[in-house]
Amino acid sequence: MPRFFVRLVMVHRARGCLTDTVIDTATPEPPTAAFLAAMPKAELHVHLEGTLEPEQRAVFAARNGMTLADDAPATFTDLTTFLAAYYPAMDVLQTEDDFYDLAYAYLEKASGQGVRHAEMFFDPQAHTSRGIPFSAVVTGYHRAVVDAERDLEIGARLILCILRDHSVESAADTLEASLAFKHWIAGIGLDSDERGNPPAKFALVFARARDEGYLLTMHCDVDQADSIEHIRQAVEDIRVDRIDHGTNVVEDPALVALLIERGIGLTSCPLSNAVVSSGGKAVEIAALLRAGVKITVNSDDPAYFGGYVTENLLALAAATDLTRADFVRLQRNAFEIAWISSVERDAHLAALDAFVAGWRD
Repeated sequence: MPRFFVRLVMVHRARGCLTDTVIDTATPEPPTAAFLAAMPKAELHVHLEGTLEPEQRAVFAARNGMTLADDAPATFTDLTTFLAAYYPAMDVLQTEDDFYDLAYAYLEKASGQGVRHAEMFFDPQAHTSRGIPFSAVVTGYHRAVVDAERDLEIGARLILCILRDHSVESAADTLEASLAFKHWIAGIGLDSDERGNPPAKFALVFARARDEGYLLTMHCDVDQADSIEHIRQAVEDIRVDRIDHGTNVVEDPALVALLIERGIGLTSCPLSNAVVSSGGKAVEIAALLRAGVKITVNSDDPAYFGGYVTENLLALAAATDLTRADFVRLQRNAFEIAWISSVERDAHLAALDAFVAGWRD
């Protein structure tokens, strides 16, 4: 039996999927909502443009002299229809102050939910393609990071995401533009429409990014065509440090074993999974956690999917039999795979341990 199932997890390949049965000698103790809300957290998968709440959008539109159509809220049933609503909505972001206000509002909300460290995606191509300077985007976001650390006791990092449904040349130009600001940017990611846009398309761009000192992550969205091949490319060919989403890896136990061997974490997002796919992937998240994968829970695009990180944890708790100890493990995973120094990591883990030891329901 493979090492990563030493907790008596039974693996079979019925329908090509990994499922699990766990025998645990500890007394199961489900988490309370209060415990999940108060627990110190790291969030590693949130798109800043995806935190644009309708009220904020109206404020930015008025500030920039724009008139918004009085339409009903957009509805979407998969990744493609979501993206069709997502990109037009961010047109109201025009100035450095807009980007600052957007990021600061998210960090204030996250801090109120117990997030002590956040790693935030941003999509510069979605802005530079409509004439917004790269410098305005990254400077506004960076200012918010600095001020939030001072005011809110929350640390944060920025991750520049390449839009995979744009050209390789656009990706290369965006990477080049980032280099003047790379002391503000922790890493490079890959997001947007996955259809026909595999990780291999951007292999040379990501190789250059690694050479420039960036850490690497890539979206491998749930239930996309060629999901397993895309995960394989990201892990074996691109050699990413993390994978965003990625829960389809349960279909290939050999890839699960490779994630564990290399310590590659997954940043899962239950609420968005439930909207763009057939479910929240709660069963898969629980199986991967119990198998020993460093999987985490995050909010993705909370303004669109109905909840920030605490709501995602509550949704996972409602859909599984995960115990309080399991949810603590999810947060330990998040701090362990965060792109922070060992000193910061140790401090966050000590704070998490102290919280658990002192908690009384």
